[in-house]
This record gives sequence, structure tokens and C-alpha cells, in this order.
Amino acid sequence: MMTKTNRSNEELALIVVAAGSSSRMGGIKKEYLPLESGTVLSTAVKAFLRTLPFSVVAVTFPNQENPELLKSAEEKCKNALFEDKEFNKIANNTEFIFVPGGASRQSSVFNALLKIKANFPNSNPVVFIHDGARPFVSEKIINSTFAAVQKYSASAPGIQPTDTQNEIDKNGFIKRHLVRSQLTAVQTPQVFMLNELVEAHKKAQKTKKEYTDDTEIWDLFVPEGKVKIIDGDIKNKKITYREDFFTEPEINAKKSNETNKGNKMIRTGLGYDKHALVAGRALMLGGIKFDSELGEDGHSDGDVLLHAITDALLGACGMGDIGSFFPPSDPKWKDADSRMLLGTVWNKITQEGWKLENLDCVIALEKPKFLPRRQEVIDSIAKILQVKKNQVFVKAKTGEKLGDVGQSRAVEVWATCLLSK
Repeated sequence: MMTKTNRSNEELALIVVAAGSSSRMGGIKKEYLPLESGTVLSTAVKAFLRTLPFSVVAVTFPNQENPELLKSAEEKCKNALFEDKEFNKIANNTEFIFVPGGASRQSSVFNALLKIKANFPNSNPVVFIHDGARPFVSEKIINSTFAAVQKYSASAPGIQPTDTQNEIDKNGFIKRHLVRSQLTAVQTPQVFMLNELVEAHKKAQKTKKEYTDDTEIWDLFVPEGKVKIIDGDIKNKKITYREDFFTEPEINAKKSNETNKGNKMIRTGLGYDKHALVAGRALMLGGIKFDSELGEDGHSDGDVLLHAITDALLGACGMGDIGSFFPPSDPKWKDADSRMLLGTVWNKITQEGWKLENLDCVIALEKPKFLPRRQEVIDSIAKILQVKKNQVFVKAKTGEKLGDVGQSRAVEVWATCLLSK
């Protein structure tokens, strides 16, 4: 078993994993939901900054193929962290790095480890790895794992299962009876010496297998490496479902309230926009460029569909309109990508706990034909909002040669949405 000399002047780094899709929360990014003075994510990070002097914090966020969407995803992550009213008071001496995640938790952590390693080229700091959706971690757990890693080089909190644990075969029959006193449910933070963990991850990458967490990688790929388990806490739970936000009395009260009043607040929103069509501009609809001699005249890229959707969503939750967020008088929004504008607004809306039930839009456009590219537009909108494609629909009508639309002088859009929380 590896041991190391106890030292009180360790360099400390923290990786917070927040690159998942939150599918079991109905697509709502759980790390960005409101909690205390900020969000789930900021509450988790503050617990560490209040306890130990971390010099670097790396936060992973969902990766995106499109550069603009990637930039928007990073901004969502930064907002979820830095908009916390208390955060700046305790983060003055800490450097923050935002790292696009990978296809799995393992690859997300590896990406962050490499960024952290670049910050410590000539030393071997202690690195804490923590779930961004685990905001209730205590000072005691943080200090206990740190004390253990100083002695054993790797540590993690764990709790003993309360139910009897058995191993079953592929047909569902009990194969082996396990001794409960020798079992633990591992939590985070999981704490390691950085250099050894980086090398272990490199070896794990070469196997082409996916490992459940970093304790498994350490145990398999660090020579004589063992992970010391310290006492965890049932309160240090990972938020997976909506109910994980509540205590038992709150759950009972919530269930009673839902029985009497229904379990959702429902709001509708209506958005409308109209742009002149002029030569020399691209015709953008839903983030997709159409082949056309004429395009929308506007301060931004003129994407009339995304503008109407933005207004519908803002109207539903009573947070203003697109002009209040991105005034056309401000030169920094000149030719701005409307996907980024919508993504920014939707991030603020989802941080308030709202989720999209459905979105329905009508485009009035004489030409070009919309139907051949309708699904492409739907896919684009669903990706921006990070919702299922069947929650979005877009129809198109011509002006029948009548009026501004019929004479190809303008394009207009109506959008209606249903939000809930």
C-alpha cells in the first residue's frame, strides 16, 4: 500500500464534474438550478473554497460541436457559478478553468486533469474530484479526505449500505451473498495525488474500457495503489431526481400541495417578429442558412424565427423581451448569432426552474420553399434549447402574392410555447 509523509503545505486543485445531460431531471441542467444564494454548482464549489485554500478549480461543462453553441454552453456554466451573490467574496485567490466535457464522466475528468496538470508542471498537488450535482458536501468530509490522502495518497468518503447486498446472475437469481459490513457506497470528493492519477488515466484510456469512477482507475492502474475510505454522510447525496432537492417533510408537503393544486405551474408565451427582406443579407431561419437572393435586414443576423421564439419564452416566464436583453442600439450585438442570443436567454430561464413542454411556430414566407428543410430547422432549435425534437414544430405559409410577405418584401413569424415548473 502506498503511503506518504503527512505535510500541511500541499498545493490543492479541485475538479468539479458538471458535463452531464441531466436526463433523469427531464433535461433540466441540475447543476444550474437555483439553490441557496446561487445554484447547485456554486453551492458545491463554495463548500470547498470555504474549507481549504484551492489555487485552481476546473469545472467541466457539456461539449458542443458548433463553436457558437460551445461558447454559449461555457457561458451558461460560468453564469451558474459566478452569478452567486456570495461567490466573489471567497474566490479571490483562486484561478478558474472551464473545460469542455467528453463522451463519458471518465473522459471529462481526464480532460480536466490534463488542464490542471498544465498548471503544475513542476509539482505534484493533491486533486479533489467532486460531482457538481453534489452540493451538500460537508467541511468534515473535505477535511477528512484531505487528511487521509496525505497519509495514503488516495481517499474517498463512503457509506455502508443499509440493505442486504447480493450479487445476481444474468437471469436475476442470487449468485453470491455479500457481507454488508465489508461494502461501501462511494461518494465524492475522491482525492488523489495528481501525477499518479494522470498516469493512471492514460493507462485506462488505452484499454478502451469505461470505468465507473476514479477510485477504480486508481486501484487498477497505480502500482500498490489503494484508496482509503473515510466515513461519508447520507446528506452528501447527488441530485439525480427533482425530489433530491427536498427533505422528507418538504417532500410530504410538496406531495400534498401537488394533490390539491396540481404538480406544475403552467405558462404560455406568444412571440412575434417581422423583418424586411433585402439583397446582400443571408436568410437565416432557426439557425439554418437558406439559399436565397434576399435575407433579413436586422441589427443581429436577423433570424426572425429565433427572435420570435426568444420573445415567446421570455413572455411565458415574465422576464422581459429580446430587446431588453439585447438592445439594437448596442453595437456589440451587430450581426450577432441569434443562436447565441437564444441560448443565453434560455439559460437564464432554465436557471429559474422552467422547462419547455412544447414550442409551435408559423413562418410567413413567399420563397424559398421551407418544407424541404423543416426537419433541419427543428433539429437546430431543439439543439439550442437542449430539448427533444418532438417538443418543437415549425410550419410555413406563403402570402399568396399578397402584402409584404406575398411580394417577398418581408418575412414574419409567430411562435407560441408552453413552459412549466
